Amino acid sequence: MHFSIQNILFLLVAAAGFGLFAWQVRKIRANILVGRDRDMSGNVSERLNKTFLVAFGQQKMFKRITPALLHLIVYVGFIVINIEVIEIMIDGIFGTHRALSFLGPLYSALVGTNEILGALVIVAVAAFWWRRNVKGVRRFTGPELRMWPKMDANIILYIEVILMVALFLMNASDLKLHQMEGKDLPGAFPISSLLTGLLPSNVGALEILERVSWWAHIVGILAFLNYLPSSKHFHIILAFPNVYYSRLVPQGQFSNVDSITHEVKAMMDPSYQVPPPATNPDGSAAAPTPFGAKDVNDLAWTNLLNAYSCTECGRCTSVCPANITGKLLSPRKIIMDTRDRMEEKYNSPLIFQPNLYGTEAKHAEQEVLDKENHTLLRGYVTPEELWACTTCNACVEACPVNINPLESIVEMRRFLVLEESAAPNSLNVMFSNIENNGAPWAFSPSDRFNWADELYVADKAVKA
Repeated sequence: MHFSIQNILFLLVAAAGFGLFAWQVRKIRANILVGRDRDMSGNVSERLNKTFLVAFGQQKMFKRITPALLHLIVYVGFIVINIEVIEIMIDGIFGTHRALSFLGPLYSALVGTNEILGALVIVAVAAFWWRRNVKGVRRFTGPELRMWPKMDANIILYIEVILMVALFLMNASDLKLHQMEGKDLPGAFPISSLLTGLLPSNVGALEILERVSWWAHIVGILAFLNYLPSSKHFHIILAFPNVYYSRLVPQGQFSNVDSITHEVKAMMDPSYQVPPPATNPDGSAAAPTPFGAKDVNDLAWTNLLNAYSCTECGRCTSVCPANITGKLLSPRKIIMDTRDRMEEKYNSPLIFQPNLYGTEAKHAEQEVLDKENHTLLRGYVTPEELWACTTCNACVEACPVNINPLESIVEMRRFLVLEESAAPNSLNVMFSNIENNGAPWAFSPSDRFNWADELYVADKAVKA
């Protein structure tokens, strides 16, 4: 097989693109695995069903019909356009041209559908840009969306338009070249055929335009692939495992702390055998596990997967009763803070993203010290935000990819209560009442039914 310089160059570019993406994914995976272990095995059929409905089927998106339809166009377009990407990869490696054209009528249907969807993607992206930058939808605002997150959202839209334009220019110039040579180009081109009249009639210029567009399209896709780990758009990959590993218990059910559960069971049943404490691989006693979460490594790995799956759409914050009434809590911010803290403390594979932490003017030693002392709780998330949460699960219900901000909020509140005794005074009073009186109220257990006696006396008086 003969390889031209163009084939060799393509192989080098493709290897570099996929290799760099794999390097970034490894770092993100390492970040996620610093979280506490959590067994998510079992319930395979239920998890697969949820994945097909919520991730593939976009079930929760359709609670808001306008953005759902726009997103569906981009989503389906992304899937179908990947067929043409496969063809470009084959052509680039083996030096062929329109390698899938042997499919005949099916190929024409695929290319035609691809073109129509490409045009619809441009329309949908324009609508998304208008909603975000002109209409000013409330959930696209907020302090957590300033600077980089806002820029990132627009960059994604611009890249998608550039990729579609490159695709149409490639097809239109190739189509016109074949028309000028009196040949038929395999495939159907309902959109590109409308653009041929805008292109030059010079064969050399068309050949250059076709090659430049071809390279721009595939290099743009590889660049976009490596931009994803820096972007909220990484959800197009992680949304599927995130939904698969989502909670299957009822939304109002909270997890128990194992050590406290064992202690309570031992108090209630003297015969209960408390499991032995955990040990290190060398047999020494392991450090005690803190109650709740102070930093990202105290959260479960599924909570950290949530952070990388976030689309930053703001549906969670838009339905949060605390946020609606003007309190500081924003579930979206909690998730974004978790991701930022992971990349500050551990791996930062974000090759396109600017510095988020403002440490460029500090010395290296001071930067390391700051990262050690700068925890998720208080470093990013304030107690005031956490205590504003009503644990209503509205944010969990609203998320289109089954992210659970409430789990992270509850774990950080547990740390405040059980490790720092830093609960608000009203809660401390309630805790004392439960401990002393067996109820949240400041009444002795012996006085608990006084209301019934008073009601009986009042009823007798009325009847008399």
